[in-house]
Amino acid sequence: MGVGWSPAVTYSSSMPKPELLSPAGNWECARAAVANGADAIFFGMPRFNARLRADNFVEEDLPELMKFLHDHGVKGYVAFNTLIFTKELPDAEKQLHLLEDSGVDAVIVQDLGLARMVKALTPKLRLHASTQMTITSPEGLEFAKQLNIDQAVLARELSMRELERFKAAEVPLEVFVHGALCVAYSGQCLTSESLGRRSANRGECAQACRMPYEMIVDGEPRDLEDKRYLLSPQDLAAVDEIPRLIELGIRSFKIEGRLKTPEYVAGVTQVYRKAIDRALANQPAPASDADRYALEMTFSRGLYPGWMHGVNHQELVGAYYGKKRGPYVGQVTRILDDDTLELDELHIAMKPGDGVVFENLSDTNYEQGGSVYEMRGSALSFRHGHLRMQDVQIGMRVFKTSDPALNRALRQSFEGDIPIRKQRKLDLHVTGTVGEPLRVQSGVNVVTSTMALQAAMKRPLTPGAFIEQFNRLGGTEFELGEVQFDVVGEVMLPISELNRMRRDLIAGWSEGASTAAPAVQITETLESLMPSRGIADDSQPLQLHALCRTQAHIDAALVLGVPRLYLDFEDIRLYADLVKQIKERSDTAQVWLATPRIQKSGEAGFFKLIQRAEPHGVLIRNLGAMSFFKDAGIPMTGDFSLNVANPLTAEILKKSGLERLTISYDLNIEQVVDLLAAAPPAWFELTLHQHMPMFHMEHCAFAAFLSKGTDFTNCGRPCDKHRVHLKDRVGMHHPLKADVGCRNTLFNAVAQTGAQFFDELREHGLRCFRVELLEENADEAMIVLRTYQELMSGQRDGEEIWRDLKAQSQLGVTRGTWAELG
Repeated sequence: MGVGWSPAVTYSSSMPKPELLSPAGNWECARAAVANGADAIFFGMPRFNARLRADNFVEEDLPELMKFLHDHGVKGYVAFNTLIFTKELPDAEKQLHLLEDSGVDAVIVQDLGLARMVKALTPKLRLHASTQMTITSPEGLEFAKQLNIDQAVLARELSMRELERFKAAEVPLEVFVHGALCVAYSGQCLTSESLGRRSANRGECAQACRMPYEMIVDGEPRDLEDKRYLLSPQDLAAVDEIPRLIELGIRSFKIEGRLKTPEYVAGVTQVYRKAIDRALANQPAPASDADRYALEMTFSRGLYPGWMHGVNHQELVGAYYGKKRGPYVGQVTRILDDDTLELDELHIAMKPGDGVVFENLSDTNYEQGGSVYEMRGSALSFRHGHLRMQDVQIGMRVFKTSDPALNRALRQSFEGDIPIRKQRKLDLHVTGTVGEPLRVQSGVNVVTSTMALQAAMKRPLTPGAFIEQFNRLGGTEFELGEVQFDVVGEVMLPISELNRMRRDLIAGWSEGASTAAPAVQITETLESLMPSRGIADDSQPLQLHALCRTQAHIDAALVLGVPRLYLDFEDIRLYADLVKQIKERSDTAQVWLATPRIQKSGEAGFFKLIQRAEPHGVLIRNLGAMSFFKDAGIPMTGDFSLNVANPLTAEILKKSGLERLTISYDLNIEQVVDLLAAAPPAWFELTLHQHMPMFHMEHCAFAAFLSKGTDFTNCGRPCDKHRVHLKDRVGMHHPLKADVGCRNTLFNAVAQTGAQFFDELREHGLRCFRVELLEENADEAMIVLRTYQELMSGQRDGEEIWRDLKAQSQLGVTRGTWAELG
């Protein structure tokens, strides 16, 4: 933590003041955030939020919650950050109106169609683009700005150098600064959906990244010693990067943790509040030892600046454990008796009552731990029988897992009455003379006495007496600033009248702050926003396209006469020759090139390579690619990663220049049919057979575990030399691939087929289908492609194909996400 810390350039009061945004999974967490300095909180409702396992707030909570927040000068944002299915659009509309009527300040949105609804139907709500919208480049932000967003939450994988390229953005930017890191790009993780039909894009993440994996290299297990948690990053802690982030113009600093405790919220909010205030006072300094301790103690899997300083594949993922650890205490050197042991030294202060765990790297699910009963130097004693000393070994590392005294102090910060934070200064100009009212002006607000000033007989109104009365601002967010007292002569006014004037002035400011913007006349309805489905043209021929990743796949597709080939090669430098080859070999086959799934600033060169290869079309996988190719004169199809789940999202993307859209992999058969019934089926293409791309990561497991390199410049590119799979707890070997940007995708070991549902899809007007190949050899690729050609032509039915493919050990399949949940 704190790598490369340096003080920021002097902060200017003309710069917008940044916001500290804290998580709140329940009432206690909301109170903890407010009491410890949050400027805003974000929370979820029981539906449509990406943390359904949090307690969340219910409809009845909203009026009281928003009053509590606003009384304390704190804003409330609702995480509305899931994909919305077609039949859910009316319920989503109702929730938006509820939030607007309850005074919620903003909604955090992933779904493009929902973003359209916010602006059209609930204009009082601010619209924040969620990190799950996968905004990774200024080009992607340009597309998001077309949605009229009011704030953009950028991807966590961006470094400060990359954030600097957003400085010209005309929209406030928000970044995560603390908490758990998803190893996969938010909005691009299909692991829970693929393995258990629990979509992360629907708030049901099963945290497969925190599970142990074994690395299989060229068919053989690779001994990584005690490293098993190959996809579990350390937690983000960018507290020392706050000054630089302020300098870069970041407007909102977000703390992750809607599933965490109120003590976590209190402790982390407190630390970041101090860091921000130090920077704003032009006194930046690294976090103190006490602050670092609080961050580690409240929750950590190890603290690290994440991607803030760029990629470091040797450090991001420690790989030894996937759960909370806490600060390091010491190493066991001696077992003194059944209940007492000795450490080499105490690396951190300990006291009776503190909890510890003894690290067992061979199986972190079975580790000894308990509360310290007594201490003598570096010797720790535990209550008799509370520790299986026979399982504690010399050399084991000990970590501190709980500190009851710290927890009590943190709880005290938000229990009882929470004082109003002083957030505004009242600068006053006071004027008056005998026979006229006393006039007090603060900014645009003016109050006058209801009676004229009288000549003072005994106690004239002095500046000190006036300040004494107007300084009584307890229970408000105001504090008295500069007072210019220009009263002529010795005058008098009752104290009760001064108190009334003070109350009216405060009320004037408060009403001004809460006054809504001029009412916007709403002319749209959900029904008017929906696209016209038109009449399906059943005469259009069925089309089967193939996504190819090797030369063998291309050869098989050309032999079988597949009309469109999507190429998705790890080395896109091959594209120009491959396009030329395919055009020479076939007069009918079209070749379309897939963009990388992620594009960062400075990576537009990848798009230029694709453009120069002169393909028939481009498979668009990110918002930045849409911005780049929009005026390039090349046909575009949107891929699954654009997350098309409803007709509103589909229409936005169609109007942005995409000729066809791949339906999101989050939809089951019922939801796909609902989409086809609500929008023209000719808009869509559907992947009928594929190995689901589960994790898509900036983390490179090839570099991390098959080299000593920190990034592509010094890793030696083991991805070019080895075939790698990750073996999960149930023995499945999931293929791992690297792309041109060195980002890794972990694919499901078992292919998913929708063959059983083909007839139903065809009956609902769908005409365009895709088969995606992955590791199939030439013969297997021929079998798969021919199988689905026979399905299209009616020579075989879906049930037969399902049975045949499932029976073949090398081509086993599952219905996976197609299956309806009952």
